[in-house]
Amino acid sequence: MPTIDPTGKVCLVTGAGAGLGRAMAMGLAQAGANVIGADIDEAAAKKTVSETKATGKFYPHRLDVTDRAQCEDAIAQTVKAFGRIDVLVNCAGLNMLIFSKDFLTDLVRFWTVDPDKWQLLYNVNVRGPFLLVRAAAPHMIEQKWGRIVNVTTSYSTMMREGNTPYGQAKAAMEAGTAGWAEDLAGTGVTCNVLIPGGAADTAMIPQDAPVDRNKLVKPDAMIGPLKFLASSASDGITAQRFVARYWDEAASIEANLKASMAPAAWPDLAAGASPGAPVKGSVVNR
Repeated sequence: MPTIDPTGKVCLVTGAGAGLGRAMAMGLAQAGANVIGADIDEAAAKKTVSETKATGKFYPHRLDVTDRAQCEDAIAQTVKAFGRIDVLVNCAGLNMLIFSKDFLTDLVRFWTVDPDKWQLLYNVNVRGPFLLVRAAAPHMIEQKWGRIVNVTTSYSTMMREGNTPYGQAKAAMEAGTAGWAEDLAGTGVTCNVLIPGGAADTAMIPQDAPVDRNKLVKPDAMIGPLKFLASSASDGITAQRFVARYWDEAASIEANLKASMAPAAWPDLAAGASPGAPVKGSVVNR
C-alpha cells in the first residue's frame, strides 16, 4: 500500500500568509516538505514561517501573482535553490469582499460590479495560477514528476446569485484544471482541484458576518488531502477534485478516495449525459 509522505518535496504555496494557504503551507512544512510560502504580504508569510514547527524547511517569498516576471522568477528561484519544483499549490485569491464587506447579506448584483475590480479579481484568481503553472510545468515535465493543485470552490458557489465575478473565476480554474491535466497526460505531472467543501473559517468571511463560525470548514481540513496529493501515493491520479471536509486522516487511502474524490469540472456534460447525471465514481453537488 502506498505511503502518504511528502518529505523532501519542494512545494510552492501561494496565499501562504493567511487562511487556507497558510494552513496548507504549514501542514506541508510540518510533514517534512520544503515549502516556499508565497504571498503578496511578505510580513504575513514571515509570520506563518515563525509559527510553523517544521521538520522540513519553510521559506517566505513575496509574490504578486498578477505579475508575470515575479511568477517566472519565483519558479526560477525555487529551481535554482532546490534543483527542482515538485508541487505548486494555487491558493492566492480574492473574493467578494473587494466589492462589499456586506456581500453575504446585501448581495452584489453583476450590473453594479466595478469593471476594474472585476479585472483585478480575474488577474489574481485566474491569470496568476496560469502564469505560475506555465512557468512550473516545463520543469516538472523534465523531471517526470510534479503536482499542480488548484483551489477552486463548491459548484453551487460558482453559480450562486450575487457572486460575480468570484464564482465564474473559480469555474474557469475548474475547467482549466481538467484541460491542463489532459495536456500533461503521460508526463508524470498531475493536475487536480482541492476545495474545502463549504464556506471556510477564514478572513474571507467577515468576523461580523451572520454565520455560525463553528459550522464553517476549518482550514486545517485541507492538509490531509494535500499531503496525499503532494506524495507519490497519488501517482496517476489527475483531473480530479477533492473535497477536504470528507477526508479523514484516520481512514485508509481507498476509503478517502471513495468519500472525497470526483472528476474535476463537468465531464458528465462533455460526455453528452443528461445535465446533473452522475459520472461513474463522481460525487454530485459538492
